[in-house]
Amino acid sequence: MSNTQKQLEEASVIALRDCMGLQKEETLLIVTDEIKREIGIALHEAGKELCKESVLVEIQSREVNGQEPPVYIAEMMKKVDVVVCPTAKSLTHTDARRNAVKEGVRVGTMPGITIDTMARCLSADYDKIIGLTHHLAQKLEGVSSIRVTTEKGTDITMPVKDRKIIPSTGVLKNKGESGNLPSGEVFLAPWEDGSNGTVVIDGSMAGVGVIAEPIEIEVVNGYAEQIKGGIESQKLIDLFEKSGRDARAVAEFGIGTNYKAQLTGMILEDEKVLGTIHIAFGNNLTMGGKIAVNSHLDGLVTEPNVWFDDELIMEKGKMVGYSIE
Repeated sequence: MSNTQKQLEEASVIALRDCMGLQKEETLLIVTDEIKREIGIALHEAGKELCKESVLVEIQSREVNGQEPPVYIAEMMKKVDVVVCPTAKSLTHTDARRNAVKEGVRVGTMPGITIDTMARCLSADYDKIIGLTHHLAQKLEGVSSIRVTTEKGTDITMPVKDRKIIPSTGVLKNKGESGNLPSGEVFLAPWEDGSNGTVVIDGSMAGVGVIAEPIEIEVVNGYAEQIKGGIESQKLIDLFEKSGRDARAVAEFGIGTNYKAQLTGMILEDEKVLGTIHIAFGNNLTMGGKIAVNSHLDGLVTEPNVWFDDELIMEKGKMVGYSIE
């Protein structure tokens, strides 16, 4: 067995046993596609050893993040105890996932997952990730607005008063829990139509990859109105155009809390990188927002200064008054 294969097998067991809390008497559904088939099969094989029945289905890879799987797959997702989705495009922001969760199913989504990311991020000390994630979630309680600035030109303010705060630790052991595998972030949906300012995406952008030339996005009343930069900015405009006006809506603000995560160009891992924030555009129904478009695109900002109201939480990407060690 190659070292890569061994890493994949070990990471698959950690994902199902330690993160999803898969039990002997439970049933598991793995939803994969032709692009992530190798990872889907590894999870399925691990599942067969850990639970009563593991079922593997392969769908055609979706065109964009947030596109629904076939209806009959969505129905299957409601009829098991645990669903894990290693797919090229994200199934996180879909009705299929939301409806499964309503039935009490635990769902772990792994959009764009690679063997390297599985091996690295799933080996993290989850107590450390949980500690920081809950620390930030508590700091967010009662906050009215979030402001982010960077030396590269980001300066945006987002209203968040009374919006649902979601600590995503990557440990999903309770009925109806759902999130990414691996994880490590705190996020919420800013109020629609309320965000204003400039976001300079300099880390990576979902659907685009690692950024060579920063993408400058002018946000007016909650929408990305002007987008400037190089080739990558045009790619982002093209992605927005595919899904219509609401694809440009500010959907999410998040902070990464996984100290093992690295900037790779794959947003599943990138948005978890400690010391970064991400702002997403598009669908935010999953996090208590109102935007129902068939697209969700995260953009990563490095070395941010972050204020929760008047309190400085992060300075140039470093947590203020908190060490993860």
